[in-house]
Amino acid sequence: MAEERADDSTNPTREVFASHRAMVGAIEVRRALPQRAHRTVGAWCFADHMGPAAVTEERGLDIGPHPHTGLATVTWLIEGEAVHRDSLGTEQLIRPGQLNLMSAGHGVAHSEEPTGSYRGTLEGIQLWIAQPEQYRHAAHAFEHHAELPRVEIGASEATVLVGDALGATSPARHDTALVGLDLVVRASTEMPLVRAYEYGVVVLRGAVSIDGTRVEPGSLAYFAPGIDEWRLDVNEPARVIVLGGVPFDESITMWWNFVARNRDKLTIAYLDWKNRDERFGTVASALASIDAPVPFWLRAEPETA
Repeated sequence: MAEERADDSTNPTREVFASHRAMVGAIEVRRALPQRAHRTVGAWCFADHMGPAAVTEERGLDIGPHPHTGLATVTWLIEGEAVHRDSLGTEQLIRPGQLNLMSAGHGVAHSEEPTGSYRGTLEGIQLWIAQPEQYRHAAHAFEHHAELPRVEIGASEATVLVGDALGATSPARHDTALVGLDLVVRASTEMPLVRAYEYGVVVLRGAVSIDGTRVEPGSLAYFAPGIDEWRLDVNEPARVIVLGGVPFDESITMWWNFVARNRDKLTIAYLDWKNRDERFGTVASALASIDAPVPFWLRAEPETA
């Protein structure tokens, strides 16, 4: 899937990979993470750039109730509105500049729905964070943050979504050393980094050159640990999501909406959702629940003559 490699193959400190397109509910997304070469960036294990798409009061982000395990979902909009409902009983409207974070732990279900009142453009990003062993069996939880810290970097501005960066700390929960930023680059910017972190960059709007590596919408730029600073250059303002963190040192297996440590645990989660086990609870949604596809390793072998 590699689209461009900025360094020689013996020292792949920075690489650019193509996203792939998928439909989530009624919205087309560009799935930047996971990549075959990089399943995680820090503990970040999933990144879907949603839209921009036209939505109506009753039609748009039509994602019916579905389950999660072993991860935290992070929802961030740059345009539009949506409603989150989950099996904790949460009903939360989210607008641009606000953050929803749901920790799945042992199991949770949620939906993402139209508001019943908003009509216009919807665009944003849905992110997943793999939970470390000590938290992935815990109870589920939800938090909404109406305000997040913003930091000026020269002519550019960063909103700290999760973690610590540039002298500011997000109020959102994080269980490993990581950071998530929404960065608006208006002119050439020198941006300090954490040397122990690996980084991924997803461009939402515009294009940016990072130390000479050009990154456009529809791609993920990966940077290995060991970098202290970036020089960001743009021809016109760009908006990017920066994901970073200490490399995740626990093995994970991802399938559908589940994160686990092995296939047996994924099978149990699949069967629990199929059988509507109380593990995932009930979401007060008018949308139909989403059935999980049968895992490929459980499909019957074709008969041979």
